[in-house]
This record gives sequence, structure tokens and C-alpha cells, in this order.
Amino acid sequence: MTVAAEHEGASRPGAGGEASPEKLLAPVLSAFWDQPESWTLETYRRHQGYDGLRRALAMAPDDVIAYVKDSGLRGRGGAGFPTGMKWQFIPQGDGKPHYLVVNADESEPGTCKDIPLLFANPHSLIEGIVIACHAIRSNHAFIYLRGEVVPVLRRLHEAVREAYAAGFLGKNILGSGLDLDVIVHAGAGAYICGEETALLDSLEGRRGQPRLRPPFPAVAGLYACPTVVNNVESIASVPAIMLRGKDWFRSMGTEKSPGFTLYSLSGHVARPGQYEAPLGITLRQLLDMSGGMRRGHRLKFWTPGGSSTPMFTDEHLDVPLDYEGVGAAGSMLGTKALQCFDETTCVVRAVTRWTEFYAHESCGKCTPCREGTYWLVQLLRDIEAGKGAMGDLDKIDDIADNINGKSFCALGDGAASPIYSSLKYFREEYEQHITGRGCPFDPAKSTLWGDNDAHLGVNA
Repeated sequence: MTVAAEHEGASRPGAGGEASPEKLLAPVLSAFWDQPESWTLETYRRHQGYDGLRRALAMAPDDVIAYVKDSGLRGRGGAGFPTGMKWQFIPQGDGKPHYLVVNADESEPGTCKDIPLLFANPHSLIEGIVIACHAIRSNHAFIYLRGEVVPVLRRLHEAVREAYAAGFLGKNILGSGLDLDVIVHAGAGAYICGEETALLDSLEGRRGQPRLRPPFPAVAGLYACPTVVNNVESIASVPAIMLRGKDWFRSMGTEKSPGFTLYSLSGHVARPGQYEAPLGITLRQLLDMSGGMRRGHRLKFWTPGGSSTPMFTDEHLDVPLDYEGVGAAGSMLGTKALQCFDETTCVVRAVTRWTEFYAHESCGKCTPCREGTYWLVQLLRDIEAGKGAMGDLDKIDDIADNINGKSFCALGDGAASPIYSSLKYFREEYEQHITGRGCPFDPAKSTLWGDNDAHLGVNA
């Protein structure tokens, strides 16, 4: 489900009086997802598709980079790094090929924004790719897609074919002199390949494992050449900026986190789905739009950016969902995967399932993550089953601390986040499992019990 509203209703959260929840929505990428055959070139062009590209091609590459930089667009893949600045890092006049790699390996539990975007509006990504390649002086772009989503893969291949046939890809695009080839690559389903350097290794045909940095991809990325790696939503947002202007983009969101973005709302909510809104909206406002928690239940805990970000409780309902606001409250905005759990959910069970996922997906390259996630799973399973001891709580906290910030990539940090945040807010619940010799929650009252923990975003 996708919620949309007219753009003129969009406003900066908290600016100039109270606005109804619906007026805080800002459908741009999702503006016509509900229209028949929204994924086709014909539908896309009816909504000013590729008009932003024409404006960008009329500008010098460095001017395009400066324009995107001035717009304040930040990476939508998790870290929030300024997109224009990332493009600016590419060295010029080095005599090497430059590459653009789009990270479409959406694997974070609870995250569901890039895949729906590619399924409903793939041409927004393709147009953004052409603009980005013009800016960084690249003639080759790659889309690294999660291989399990075969319908999306087929639709993306068809969109690329349409773009070639219409002259938006290939030789001398729109008479600009730009030549560009786009290759769609299907990955084999490894969570670690969502990390940009592991993705590059996988794209080169090697086992997906993180690289030591420096050198960074901007200097030595794909095939040891300067490479920009961007998230799907980051690149797909560029055409609208070029078409409607950087000031229009900055009129939404907050000063340091401007613009619109897709929030994935899932879990025990009445109407889960993708909600496109300005950065800085709150979970309370999003829940107002989605009908709140399921009838008769209340919010217990939630994740602001997927399971790899420290969890929040109902005390954080009014935290602005932008990079600064969430960071100041002690978590990370991440992929904006808002997983909401009610009071029937066992925190220990949820954290155990997430940790099992990270242990399974660890590439094994570095010791803290490889060994730490394994031992976390053993201890958490014992605690959940009522076989743990009080000393195990300090032990899992210590192991999480030994992983956090000490692994090659952010997978280790993501595995540690649910541990220390759940101990911070729900230590008593862990203690109940130990003193009561088992889980105090009634499985008949929770939708998270069974063979498939769907609301956790992972399989049991």
C-alpha cells in the first residue's frame, strides 16, 4: 500500500502552524504508482519524465554536481552522506573510466522502499542514472539488484530496453554527445552485498566481502577505477530536483535534512505501507495517517531505520524523523524502516530472531562479527528458553560492545544495536525470562509467534 496526496499540501513539519497529517505527505516518487501501467515509459513521460534530464544535459557536468550539492540531497541508503559531495569526490582528468553503481540490494529487515519504487516507477531511476553519469563523466552504469525479486528484475530490464529504444540510453543521448550503457546485474541474495565495497567485489565476480578502506570507491572502486555507489532512492530523487529546482526541494524537510523521502511502515499497524513525506515528520504523525496501531493495542517499541538501528519506545513518538533528530535521540535514521511492535511482542524473541539473521549473514571476514554474532545467538536462545543466568545479560552487552565499531563494515554495528538498545529499555523483560524460567508472553496473543516471524522481517 502506498499513500499519496497532492503536492501543494506538503509542508515543512512544524513550520507555520498545525497541518493535517495528510497535508504533510509529499508524493513525488510515488505520485502515480497507483495508475495503470505506471512502470512504462509512456506513463512516465506523461508525468514530465526525462524533462529533468534535458535540463541537466544543457548544463556543464560540474554545474550539475554543484546543483545537486546545493539542493541538500543526502543519501537515502542509510548513512545520509550528501549526494553531490560524493559525486564531487570523483577525480577528473585521471584518464580512467568512471563508473556509477546503483545499490538495489535491499536486504535490511523491515526495509521495503527501493523494491516497490523499482517495481512501480523504474524510469525515475534510469533518468537519475543518466543525469548522474553526465555529472561524473561516466559511460557505464550498473544496477545491482537483489536476485530474489524476479518480477522487479524483469520490469527493470524492460524499462532499460524502453530507454534504449527512445534514445535515453546508448549513443549520443538526446544529441548531447553523452554515451551511456546500463547493465542490470542480479545478485545471489547475500545481505553483506548491500555494503558498498562487498557489492563491488560481488560485481567483479568475487565473493562479496567488505574491503579495507582507504582507498575509497571514489578513488579505486569497480575494477580499481573511480566509482560512485548510490542508493536507488538517492538517484531516483535527482530528476525531480533538476526539473522543479533546488529551492523547491529545500522547501520540504528540515534545514540540514531537506527534501522528501519514503518511509516504510510495517508491523502491528492498521495500514502498513510506503508513506512518502518530508524528512522531519514524526512517527506519531505517520501513525495518524495509517490508522494507528492495531485495534485494542498500544505501541511498545519500534525501529527508526530497520533492525540494525537502536530501537525506540513510545517515549520517542515525537522524535523528528530526520538524520539529526533521530541521531540526537540515540539511534539512526538508516533506511527509514519503521517497524512497530505492540505490547504482545516479546522483546527477547524479536532481538534473538534479528541476531540469528545477522549471524547467518555475516561474511566471516572479521573476527568480532564472525565470532561475536555466533555467541550472541547461543546466549540469547538460552535466555529466551529460560536457561540463562543473570550474568548472561552483562555477557551479551560486553560481546555487543566488542563488535560495535570494531568490524570491517556496519553489519557488526547493526548486530550490536538491537542488543544494547533492548537492554537499555527492556532489561527487566530479559530478567523475567531468567527468573521465570521462560518467556512470560502468551504466544496466542502475539502475531509474531509461529513458523514465520513476518513482522520481524526475517524467517524464524
